[in-house]
Amino acid sequence: MLKFKQNKLLQGVLLALYIVITSASLYFSQKSVIAFLLLLFSLLLLYYTSFTTRIKWMIGLVELFLVVPFAASGGQAYQSYMEVATLVGIYVAMALGLNIVVGFAGLLDLGFIAFFAVGAYTYGIFSTAQASNFMPFGHYPLSGESFWIFILIGGFIAALFGILLGIPVLRVKGDYLAIVTLGFGEIIRIIFNNLDKPVNITNGAMGLTSIQAPQLFGISFSNASQFYYVVLVILLFVIFAVRRLEYSKVGRSWKAVRENEIAAQAMGIHLVRTKLLAFAIGASFSGMMGVVFAAKQMFIDPTSFTMIESTTILVMVLLGGMGSVPGVILGAAVVTILNLQVLAELTNYLNALTQNGTINIPDALSPAKMQRFIFGGILILFALYRSQGLIPAKNPTFNKAELEKTTKQENAKIEEKAFGA
Repeated sequence: MLKFKQNKLLQGVLLALYIVITSASLYFSQKSVIAFLLLLFSLLLLYYTSFTTRIKWMIGLVELFLVVPFAASGGQAYQSYMEVATLVGIYVAMALGLNIVVGFAGLLDLGFIAFFAVGAYTYGIFSTAQASNFMPFGHYPLSGESFWIFILIGGFIAALFGILLGIPVLRVKGDYLAIVTLGFGEIIRIIFNNLDKPVNITNGAMGLTSIQAPQLFGISFSNASQFYYVVLVILLFVIFAVRRLEYSKVGRSWKAVRENEIAAQAMGIHLVRTKLLAFAIGASFSGMMGVVFAAKQMFIDPTSFTMIESTTILVMVLLGGMGSVPGVILGAAVVTILNLQVLAELTNYLNALTQNGTINIPDALSPAKMQRFIFGGILILFALYRSQGLIPAKNPTFNKAELEKTTKQENAKIEEKAFGA
């Protein structure tokens, strides 16, 4: 086993064979959820190989940008595969944003979906005729080319709402913090639900319809295979930003606040600024994906942003591993795929058996309707047997001898400059 871990050539050959076989299976089958899941599983296998980080990223990018879309395009289920992959990317980005708040800073947030709603309504209002009800200037709806700038605007507006949430919750901790954030999420949903009078801004419970599809160089983005690349690019930016923040001065400040606020403050960390920054950055990622969600669905209403959605995103973080970037990515992918594909396909299969008379399962016990029960059972099992998540967070390790050697070299250079001057 040790020799296999050290043999990168053998790992590369086996991984390449696995990707080729699963890609071919998916391409030549009209619809195979198993083949699609096995192909995505290769990304997890890639994570556990002994390759350098740069090589892993190169292989992963080739697989995501080329292999997965090509393999999925072989059958009639191409758009459904891309729909699932697109939603996985959206939820992964949102889970990474929540991981900053919950995993890094240790601030329990049960109303995170509110920022997603803010981003979605920011684009939805101005990309429909709704904005003409309260805007005294401008021509609405805006064209689909404005989508690209609204990704940034949606992230900025969501960050502002994150700061507004952070200000009143700085004085509470633990369960009280969860209650306040839960109330904030419900307040935002209720506001959007009732903001149709006296001035009709959000169209209330009827929602916003006919939202403009994004356009780029005259090309209209109207199907899931096109949004897949948009989400993938934004997701890569989110992952890069989170990884850089994790080990930066800000990231270390978040973790210090998470472990002990009093000790962190004694070390000179500004608690207010640190917490507000966590809320703002985490919210901005959710707001950006809210803009993409509104453009992809072309319809939004308050029922898309309920407390259940906030709980689902929190489940992704807990299942993957709080504070672990690869763990959160895996947790979000598992929960999303389980919800969108596995449970749905299992329900269809059991319904077919029921219609054929093979078995008789009541409709109320179908896997799709037992979704929350299944998620609850999974959380209980992980809490009992793997409390740190699928991929637990790891602190960086350093070689003491190399650090001492580097310190001596730097001290020697300083002394040399001092005596030379």
